[in-house]
Amino acid sequence: MTVRVMLVDDQMLLRTGFRMVLAAQPDMEVVAEAGDGVEALEVLRHTKVDVILMDVRMPHLDGVETTRRICGGGQQEDAPKVLILTTFDLDEYAFSALKAGASGFMLKDVPPSELLAAIRAVQSGDAVVAPSTTRRLLDRFTPMLPATGAEPVRPELGRLTEREREVLLLVAQGLSNGEIAAQLVLSEATVKTHVGRILTKLELRDRVQAVVLAYETGLVRAGGGASA
Repeated sequence: MTVRVMLVDDQMLLRTGFRMVLAAQPDMEVVAEAGDGVEALEVLRHTKVDVILMDVRMPHLDGVETTRRICGGGQQEDAPKVLILTTFDLDEYAFSALKAGASGFMLKDVPPSELLAAIRAVQSGDAVVAPSTTRRLLDRFTPMLPATGAEPVRPELGRLTEREREVLLLVAQGLSNGEIAAQLVLSEATVKTHVGRILTKLELRDRVQAVVLAYETGLVRAGGGASA
């Protein structure tokens, strides 16, 4: 199946570079481009897209608000998947974009092989935020979140078993399934099952949203530690 990709970036040269990389893939096709969020939303009204590579800083309508309108905060299951493209050191809005429903984020200088793998992963329903990148992202952006008390403020967290809560804490600290399995002395398949149940119980789309929730509710602190 061909993955239909849309490029949204106000820099034409960047779009051209991404388009050349994607055009060389037999399973991908760039079906649309836009220079800002307003244009992107208009194009999406009459173009079927699977994955959107979305810049953050654009004129007229930035990538965060555009992502929110496309994904509905992550609640619109039939919406295109959004991959945020960020320079990381400059884009303080990347975290907000994840909250808005993006399936992950990547650096603009990402190697082509990683970009292609990320597009395929997102199309298959996975979130693309590498564990090491998750740690760096959250260390940088969690100070932007509102302060919370020691106790979680979202009642849905009460649905989790003690083990599921333990797994959620480790997911929020940026650990992969394999790392969680090693730390808890479980099989990787068991950890994957726990993660799936956590997402179902908390009505979350993917582990990106689980990470955001854990920090917003005070389950973990900025810097990756569990709250007292």
